[in-house]
Amino acid sequence: MNLADDRSGVSTSPSLSYPEARTVDQVDDYFGTKVQDPYRWMEDVDSPEVKAWIEEENLLTRSILDKVPGREALQRRLMDLINFERYTPPVRKGTRYFYWHNTGLQNQSVLYWTEELDGAPNVLLDANTMSEDGTVAISGLSISEDGRLAAYSIADAGSDWVKWHVREVATGVDLPDVVAWSKFSSASWLKDGSGFFYEGYDAPETDALKATNYFHKIFFHKLGTPQSEDRLVFHRPDDREMNVGAAVTDDGRYLIIYQTKGSSPNNQLSIKDLEDLDAPAVEVVSLADAVYSPIDNDGTLFWIHTTFEAPNGRVVQVDLRDPAREKWKTVIAETSNNLDSVSMVDEILIANYLADAQSMVKLHARDGDLLERLTLPAIGTVSGFGGRRTDKETFYQFSNFTRPATIYRLDMKRRRSTIFRQPQLSFDPGNYETQQIFYTSKDGTRVPMFLSYKKGLQRNGANPTLLYGYGGFNVSLLPEFSAGNLLWMEMGGIYAQPSLRGGGEYGEDWHLAGTRLQKQNVFDDFIAAAEWLIANHYTCPSKIGISGGSNGGLLVAACEIQRPDLFGAAIASVGVMDMLRFDKFTIGWAWKTDYGAPSEDEAEFQAIYRYSPLHNLRSGVSYPATLITTGDHDDRVFPAHSFKFAAAMQAAQAGERPVLIRIETRAGHGAGMPLTKRVEIIVDQLSFLSLQFAIQPYLPADSD
Repeated sequence: MNLADDRSGVSTSPSLSYPEARTVDQVDDYFGTKVQDPYRWMEDVDSPEVKAWIEEENLLTRSILDKVPGREALQRRLMDLINFERYTPPVRKGTRYFYWHNTGLQNQSVLYWTEELDGAPNVLLDANTMSEDGTVAISGLSISEDGRLAAYSIADAGSDWVKWHVREVATGVDLPDVVAWSKFSSASWLKDGSGFFYEGYDAPETDALKATNYFHKIFFHKLGTPQSEDRLVFHRPDDREMNVGAAVTDDGRYLIIYQTKGSSPNNQLSIKDLEDLDAPAVEVVSLADAVYSPIDNDGTLFWIHTTFEAPNGRVVQVDLRDPAREKWKTVIAETSNNLDSVSMVDEILIANYLADAQSMVKLHARDGDLLERLTLPAIGTVSGFGGRRTDKETFYQFSNFTRPATIYRLDMKRRRSTIFRQPQLSFDPGNYETQQIFYTSKDGTRVPMFLSYKKGLQRNGANPTLLYGYGGFNVSLLPEFSAGNLLWMEMGGIYAQPSLRGGGEYGEDWHLAGTRLQKQNVFDDFIAAAEWLIANHYTCPSKIGISGGSNGGLLVAACEIQRPDLFGAAIASVGVMDMLRFDKFTIGWAWKTDYGAPSEDEAEFQAIYRYSPLHNLRSGVSYPATLITTGDHDDRVFPAHSFKFAAAMQAAQAGERPVLIRIETRAGHGAGMPLTKRVEIIVDQLSFLSLQFAIQPYLPADSD
């Protein structure tokens, strides 16, 4: 792609005529502060008025994005870049291996199984055959210990609500068992395959898309029985906001019960002996003051990954016969790097660290002695390392901004990695480079940021730049491949990804520094990233586009409102925009652990009110060109967040820069979205940026 003359970097189209969105006289009182909510009626997302507004907004958005020069060439090139085989690391159960595979352009990946590692593959689950438009997805999977049965959950149109089914692996036939009204759930089999544990809620009495979800429960489903006979194994009737989870240990002896409050990673931990389901569980940790995650066990001796007295994580040994904390033994001590995950294979603890937001893997003996550090190909992200304590092999995948996932087999005896599956690509990763820089945020905090771009980039102060962030819920943004981001780089753009506070890149302290009363730190980190890019002559304000989804959508909206002078374009996807009412819908109440409680705590209300995107728009301000995206069936972040924000921003916007909203139908928060829909969204986003940054059409000849 060639860049045209700057021409101020914004659309020169005439002012838009936005669909009418009436206002109502709705005023709420928060600790004596009167807050208007003129678009409250949009919370009735299925009303004829809201549906008519959605249709008009989508027509307006399409009338602009469909006419962007070079759009069709963009789509062709993106399809070409996406068209490579994708695998997940194989998992061995019994004598069988299971893995997901996508030939390249399939809407959903297909689950295969083989009797030998390189044996003939057999299709087990293919969501592409479950709906014509690809909007049905497999959202959860658990294979029984002997590899004979698969419990799998189906999500329709991106909903968080799922139904569990059971399929015989050898025959590919579903058993009659069906479990409904499950949400935020895994499935964990008894060792003999007679049934599985899962999590769910009581069936909602009102709109399942909108109703709040309280009183999470653990159930046991015995094969061959109706769901009405499922056993309630654990719940917390004393605390409606407690989330619960269950997992059976590899030896089949114990049930691990997790209890978490809201979206906090910290948990209470109990372990139940499955030889007597009626006996009380051993309460290992009664206070959710840290993360407590069992790795494996040898009888009553458990290895546990914890952040207790170690914000960056450590591994301890706990004996169920005497689980008092003073009896715990440190096996792997805390380091300066964040211990992201740990598994045990062939009696070796595989510790996956985040070292400045990139993977670093160390192998330890079961007593903690360091054996060696795994050699990785480059800056990137590693995941996998599944298996049992007795296995002699494990698999992992490596990827980064310019290289899709390559699957490796690790021979645990020789501790040697070999390539198991590697995709054939339509581009040369060697044409691109990635560097990590560090910049200083407003309060002096040192923040890392990855920059990826085409080799030969000139620091001329005018490169189109896409700055992507999240900054919340202990989520770490790592170097990962995206065909859309690679296309952006191929077009001559810079992709920038800072590791904002609120994430998990540097452990729990880093996470907490971007929560509740300190949430403004996240926005300051993002703003400082843009200022660094400008000061170091990579780009200029009119050529910076910012992007983020969910909590990242909040980030984008808050930053463009706080610093409208700093950005040329903003893409806010499925964002939390009404920060005074986020806890009123579906699972939103759980986010109070990160955001605070606007209706319950005056100090937290005041902090939230100062940055809530919906409440800080000012009429007559020229905000960056903005594209808001959401799904009409998003039951994670209620779509009215985006509806209300779009209507308010369109009313407030001054000048020529457009404010558009793109509302995907039969789509939720993003999980399980078919490839065709993902491609359309990426093309729309790149078309939007091309229009605002005055970039000339993408020419097929540029793709060499």
